[in-house]
Amino acid sequence: MPSTALASIIVPMIDAAAAGVRARAGAALLLAACAGGDQPGPAGSVAVRMVDNQFAPRIIQVPPGGLVRFENIGRSPHNALAVDGSWSTEALLGRDEVQPGETVELRVPAAGRYPFYCSFHASPDGRRGMVGVLVVGEPAAGVLSVDAVRAAAVAEPTGVVRRVPGAYPSIQAAVDAAAPGDLVLISPGIYREQVTVTTPSLVIRGADRNRVILDGEFTRINGIEVLGADGVAVENLTVRNFQLNGVYWTGVRGYRASYVTAYNNGDYGINVYDSVDGVIEYSYASGSPDSGFYIGQCYPCRAVVNGVLAENNALGFSGTNAGGDLYLVSSVWRRNMGGIVPNSLDTELDPPQREITIAANLIVDNNNLGAPAKALQYPAHGSGVLIAGGVGNVVVGNVIRDHANHGVLVTPNLDAHLWLAAGNRIEGNLLDGSGRADLALAGPTGPGNCFSGNGFRTSAPVALQALRGCAGARLPLAGNLLTTSRLLAATAIARRGSYPHGEVASQPAPSPQPQMPGGAVAPVRPAVNVFATYAAVDVSRLSSIPLPAGGAAGETTMTDSRLEAPGFWELLFGFYGTLLPVVLLAAWIALAAWDLAGRDDLGRGARLGWVAAILLIPFLGAIAYHAFAARLPGWLRLAVVGGGIAAYLLITAAGLLLGGVI
Repeated sequence: MPSTALASIIVPMIDAAAAGVRARAGAALLLAACAGGDQPGPAGSVAVRMVDNQFAPRIIQVPPGGLVRFENIGRSPHNALAVDGSWSTEALLGRDEVQPGETVELRVPAAGRYPFYCSFHASPDGRRGMVGVLVVGEPAAGVLSVDAVRAAAVAEPTGVVRRVPGAYPSIQAAVDAAAPGDLVLISPGIYREQVTVTTPSLVIRGADRNRVILDGEFTRINGIEVLGADGVAVENLTVRNFQLNGVYWTGVRGYRASYVTAYNNGDYGINVYDSVDGVIEYSYASGSPDSGFYIGQCYPCRAVVNGVLAENNALGFSGTNAGGDLYLVSSVWRRNMGGIVPNSLDTELDPPQREITIAANLIVDNNNLGAPAKALQYPAHGSGVLIAGGVGNVVVGNVIRDHANHGVLVTPNLDAHLWLAAGNRIEGNLLDGSGRADLALAGPTGPGNCFSGNGFRTSAPVALQALRGCAGARLPLAGNLLTTSRLLAATAIARRGSYPHGEVASQPAPSPQPQMPGGAVAPVRPAVNVFATYAAVDVSRLSSIPLPAGGAAGETTMTDSRLEAPGFWELLFGFYGTLLPVVLLAAWIALAAWDLAGRDDLGRGARLGWVAAILLIPFLGAIAYHAFAARLPGWLRLAVVGGGIAAYLLITAAGLLLGGVI
């Protein structure tokens, strides 16, 4: 990849944002790799939403026998029937319609390509209206498209300009007439339409970013949707008020969003799903109840998100089961409900999420309870970077400030499977102003998570960076269980719909955003071989960004017993999550010490050895003594140790049930 002066772009940003924390920072950046972790993934499942009147996504892929869930989130009845008659929701339900709010699960054992349609809103040949394509097994060349034959992308522009509305009355008309390599150039105006792209290598460009507006009026599904068409670029325009996505790519190789503004859309601002080789640059997203920017279900993604601004979203960035050559760099993530949230879930294919690099970003004040949000997003509130069940991610060289809960939180994630976070490296960041902890590791945790060279003030568990460094010996800390308890409490609140959040339509419109250099006359660049030729960021240098001096912790926190304005669930889980482990440990130590005091059968050395183990090895030392050495009655040991563990597990299970997780 071409070398650029990335440091000259990001270091001034870090210098300015870090002025308030630099006085507390005092150690150099360490550049040592961490040991990684890995987890086997299940076959996975895919959710297909039935909206009025479209399947989302329209192109899906599952392994043979994989699960497809059709969820009707619209206001009208729908169904899904294979064009060849091999399966249908009708056969599963025994009736024609899937009612609003209803979900139908389907497994297709035989590999193949299955066009499908809604009999109420499409033609039976699966070519017009509410149609989609299900690919079972590894796709052959050319099948991941709505049409049976997938056209090839071209790298060179044709020089043909399709002008809207000069030569074509609508954007869709120009797109339908275009050939691969053409430019669709849109004059200023408000365009009340949805645009579907199935032709590869188009460049769709607004002549003015702030005055070329696609408006969904909250009745249309996606602003610009690119369905299996490789190499399509969208530039210099605004998309707003769509039911799902502002701009959406699915099933493609090669994509680019440059200088795009997406605000107040009903799901994501810019959504890239099951696609590789792309870039999202210098774009803006706000008012999304899921995330402003999303890249999901790809490995290796080979993609860069650079120079973007996300605000007033539930999440600034979300990446489910995505990673591998995926870089989030030199961007601003502010005033969202939560900041950057890579995550592992069974609801998309190929978990776990792994190997995202998050570098040189400004991540600040992601506490916005007035942002629109779905229930699943609420637990990320007040966190700058939250890695949920991810593996092998790198968070390096960011400024992360003023979060109500955590600056960086590494945590397990529970879906159909428990996904443990493992092998994540948190290094050389400047953190300050976190309400609970600047650095946090929630338990249970997988191996290899490490923290080095960060300038910060608080951590949970205690001495996290000192004991979990990225070089040398690393103690096997189990992670902070209170943090997990708090996430369970937040999940319980959200699942019952009682969590604070705003509405999409009431979010503020953004101020005018910067124009794409060159505007209407800029060079035409189809999005072909994007990652390898992207010159704006030298990703090879991102792991060694020069930073201001970092520092060790000025204070640490272990139990984090603060309970500001708790509700019932927060009080319940906060109380037990904070006190019960401490009470259990104290009881086990006291009982072991009392037993040791009366032991005439052990020599002084053996007794001192057990005392050292009990005091210096938290929990495990006391448990080992009661299990293998104590002379107390068996029923007493079982009641105190086994009963205490059972009580904690019971409380945790209750939290999962109340949270709607199991």
